[in-house]
Amino acid sequence: MQDISLQDIAAPDGVCYGCGGRNHHGLHIKSRWHEDGVHVVAEHVPDAKYCGWPDLVYGGLIAMLVDCHSNWTAMAYHYRDEGREPGSLPRIECVTGNLGIKFIKPTPMGVPLLLRARLEGEPGRKTRVICEVYAGELLTAVGDSVFVRVDTGQLAATAHGRES
Repeated sequence: MQDISLQDIAAPDGVCYGCGGRNHHGLHIKSRWHEDGVHVVAEHVPDAKYCGWPDLVYGGLIAMLVDCHSNWTAMAYHYRDEGREPGSLPRIECVTGNLGIKFIKPTPMGVPLLLRARLEGEPGRKTRVICEVYAGELLTAVGDSVFVRVDTGQLAATAHGRES
């Protein structure tokens, strides 16, 4: 795996709660290409405040981890498909178009989680990402989601009614 995360390379000014390095209250998810060149991986140890049931991780946290990590997987594949380094300009940005999570087994607290994601198909305006969540060796959830390549500045302007 590479030493520095995709987030630190491509969005050092990121404010996302899940993966933004500048969000002091966030989770600071760090996604990296795996040495196999196919998967993008991240590790996360849930804090006890993200407990759903006693000794089990809250499903909403798992969904957030899958969402952020899968989005970065889509963007990493876009950079690679264009023969560009992450962080090169113009910046590649994607947003969640559809987030699907299948919870397979309860996810235990106190166990480091491994997120392992890859593309299903080719990168395009809409990109499908499969993300597996492991607690140790135990597969606990699978995300099957779609991410849409966008201009986030234009998207924010539209959301706030500033579209021209």
